[in-house]
Amino acid sequence: MPRTFTVSRSIHVEAPPQSVYDQVSRPARMGRWSPENLGATVPDGEEDAPARVGLVFAGHNRRGAFRWTTRCTVTEAEPGRSFAFRVHAIGLRNPRLSTPIATWRYRFEEAKGGGTKVTETWTDDRRSWPAFVANAFDVIATGGHTFAVFQVRNIDRTLKNLKRELEAA
Repeated sequence: MPRTFTVSRSIHVEAPPQSVYDQVSRPARMGRWSPENLGATVPDGEEDAPARVGLVFAGHNRRGAFRWTTRCTVTEAEPGRSFAFRVHAIGLRNPRLSTPIATWRYRFEEAKGGGTKVTETWTDDRRSWPAFVANAFDVIATGGHTFAVFQVRNIDRTLKNLKRELEAA
């Protein structure tokens, strides 16, 4: 089966692009919306500000009873327009295994009539893995799916939760 390396989903949020960016660009807050991410640890003094390009943070994750930590680096931070980070290390408590894992990107576009079109994109950075190895690993790690299929579901839930929280505010 051929691999899908990138999946994206979008949602309309009744909030200005800058407001949505201000929330999403704080990695510690992602756990409020994501079904898998529990938030992040960022360097002292940077918890209450949007992330900057080059910021390295530890992402904390859970899938069922399994927990792990990733090391991530912010690669884009354009206020009101885009935010992205690369996941490049993983481990149970300490992300010791350094390898390309994934890139997460968020785009914020002013929508006609107001609000923001938010697009979340996941890109599989495991390009050096043979397809049969990646697909076998994915089925085990996700409980029966490729990561592309699994991430579409996660993205949909994240965006719906983000929309609900920001519009309630």
